[in-house]
Amino acid sequence: MCGRIALYSEPDHLARIFDALLGSDVDPSGRPSWNVPPTRSILGVADVPDSEAALSAEGSGAVPSGVHRELGRYRWGLVPSWAKDPSMANRTFNARAETVASKPSFRAAFTSRRLAVVADGFYEWKPGPRKTRQPYYFTRADGQPLALAGLWEQWWGGPGAADEPEGERPAMRTCTVITTEAGPDMGDIHHRMPVVLDPAVLDEWLDPANRDKPELESLLVASPAGTLVHRRVARTVGNVRNDGPELIEAEPGESTLTQPDLIEPELIQPTLDD
Repeated sequence: MCGRIALYSEPDHLARIFDALLGSDVDPSGRPSWNVPPTRSILGVADVPDSEAALSAEGSGAVPSGVHRELGRYRWGLVPSWAKDPSMANRTFNARAETVASKPSFRAAFTSRRLAVVADGFYEWKPGPRKTRQPYYFTRADGQPLALAGLWEQWWGGPGAADEPEGERPAMRTCTVITTEAGPDMGDIHHRMPVVLDPAVLDEWLDPANRDKPELESLLVASPAGTLVHRRVARTVGNVRNDGPELIEAEPGESTLTQPDLIEPELIQPTLDD
């Protein structure tokens, strides 16, 4: 699974790396965080329609006539357009590569609303004895930001939405991160991992006109050995109230691979408030 990321690089810098326009909802300087849980706001790169009118048409299944690459904000936890309320986001922050193209919650987005979730790194917990867990922090070995395979949706709801015409209801963009069976870089840390997109396949994945299901599914595999590096970090990352650069620092003695002080991470349910 992938349920915690670090996102501290400035959005303006990330937009340049991914050759994307900065969305109107994104502060160029950003608000850095080293401990982002599901239901919070994160950044994603997508090929989006050039106009709001095109966006409405694209949501109905039509292929947009013009798109541009944009780095925008998405709430982490996908809410399908048909959902009655956004509470299901607590269960849809991950989508399994094996079923993402067919599961009702994700199949429409898989067809034409694919995303690259941007992160500086992500955390995973290694199970230990007596139901204990030790957190590890993963980054790209080349130091570049991660592009995690994801999907996005637009949910028309919010306070007072029922009293407003459908076309005028406030919209909330949401997303999910796709996971697959763990590859060699996960070692014995966890049996699942997020799909890390290679820059060479980014255009293919993001193109909303690409409807080749087998081809798209073939991209949802573990990254080759050597793509990621990881280090053991302090258990304080388990509490989402803790946030700061010290969370990604290696624990003393980490390189010796000695048995760490293991505990179960404190999984505090975040709210829908960003």
